[in-house]
Formats: sequence, structure tokens, C-alpha cells
Amino acid sequence: ASVEEACKAIGNYGLAARLMIDASHANSSKKPENQVPVCADIAGQIAGGDNRIVGVMVESHLVAGRQDLVPGKELVYGQSVTDGCIDWDSSVQVLEALASAVRERRRIEATR
Repeated sequence: ASVEEACKAIGNYGLAARLMIDASHANSSKKPENQVPVCADIAGQIAGGDNRIVGVMVESHLVAGRQDLVPGKELVYGQSVTDGCIDWDSSVQVLEALASAVRERRRIEATR
């Protein structure tokens, strides 16, 4: 659902229209690498002044992807054994973009 649709649904219950968006799973078509452009889109909404977005969930680890737990097989250090993740460098990119967006939103709000 879009931010608009989700906030409308929340508002129908008399609740504050505030969202934490999951950048993974359905929003990334279950492809971890798609979280980067998903987060860029979210950052654009935040930088545009949308104050309904209060958080973002990202599947992140040191090494991209995921691995299975196989008896007798050594694990790759820093790689998820649950959901597929973006790697450290992509995580930094996403966090910097989101932080910049929040700074811009705060700048906009300060001028109102």
C-alpha cells in the first residue's frame, strides 16, 4: 500500500497517521538489493516534508545475501542466516540518504 492509503486506513481508526516502512519483503519484491532504491524513494518523501514517516526497517548485515545453516558447513562471517540482506556499504548509503532526508525535513519544518 502507498503511504497515503496506509495513513488513511490508520486515520479511519482514529489513530495518528504515523508509519514505519519495511523496505524489505513485499516493498523490495523479496530482493535485498531492491531495498536501496526503495529507501531512496522513502528518503525522497521524507525530504519532501512528509512527517507521517517515522521509521524505516531495512534488512542489513555485513555481507549481502543470506546463507543456509547446514550441519558441518562453515558459515560466512557477517552474512544472515534468516532473510536476505544488503551489505555494509549499501547500508551506509541508505543510512546517509535517510539522515540527509530527515535533516531536509527538519529544515522545511523550521520554516513553517
